[in-house]
Amino acid sequence: MKEGIMRIDINSSDYPARLRDIPDPPRQLFCMGDVSLFDFDTISVVGSRKYTLYGKTVAHMIGKRLGECDVPVVSGLAYGIDAFAHEGALAAGGKVIGVLPGGLLNVAPAGNIPLLRRGLDGGGLMISEYEPHDHAEKWKYPRRNRIISGLSRCTAVVEASMNSGSLITAQHAMEQGRAVFAVPGNINSQFSIGCNLLIRDGAYPLIIIDDLIRYLGRDPAAVTEKQLSMGDDERAVFDSVQRYNGASPDRIAEDTGMKTSSVNSIITVMEIKGLLRTYAGRIYIAE
Repeated sequence: MKEGIMRIDINSSDYPARLRDIPDPPRQLFCMGDVSLFDFDTISVVGSRKYTLYGKTVAHMIGKRLGECDVPVVSGLAYGIDAFAHEGALAAGGKVIGVLPGGLLNVAPAGNIPLLRRGLDGGGLMISEYEPHDHAEKWKYPRRNRIISGLSRCTAVVEASMNSGSLITAQHAMEQGRAVFAVPGNINSQFSIGCNLLIRDGAYPLIIIDDLIRYLGRDPAAVTEKQLSMGDDERAVFDSVQRYNGASPDRIAEDTGMKTSSVNSIITVMEIKGLLRTYAGRIYIAE
């Protein structure tokens, strides 16, 4: 066993029970991080590597909300939606579980190694069914997806084109008897066609993020400390940004009835507090 990496055989008491129940469980898992997360109710959040601002915002919001509610977020550590969901969870102090398509010492994509390290530093877990130095080959990605859904009580698909690998994850979840939620999108968008078809074919439409928490049989009524610290004007700005899934100061001013100069001052304070961040110049999204 490599230093810092634990090998868990399918017959081990440390092997995740939920994963052992799927039709084709991996015979072994190589793990780095906190394996006690296998005992948690977890939710997988997946989607396309190519994304819209809407998809990015929603993925981050879902991850953040799950993090606030101490629900570990499982994903493939891929670029795009997967990464944004993990970033949202980490921003809320939550835990993440990353399932790699190659070995733990041969991370793919390499550009997400900093995210992997942040996940581990935050008490998360990274796993693979492959030897630590194995390469991530094309055929391994759909195989990896069965583990993502298999570890999870349910799977949420945020954005998916017709050829998105996240649809494979959703298919695995259905075959494993797990619930699938899909975020509805613009019927004219190539990034939403996969989610809209999942809903047509029986997936739960994810209209309210807290429905994921309710699915676990838990009360989603908890409010974050950051939100409790907001003043009335900050709350109005925050609600406006969430309502539009990202908004400019002018849009916020029109929505709230405030002066744009006042909105800009409030936004500056909220950025310092970590409540908002900017995207693509002057569009603000909720942290």
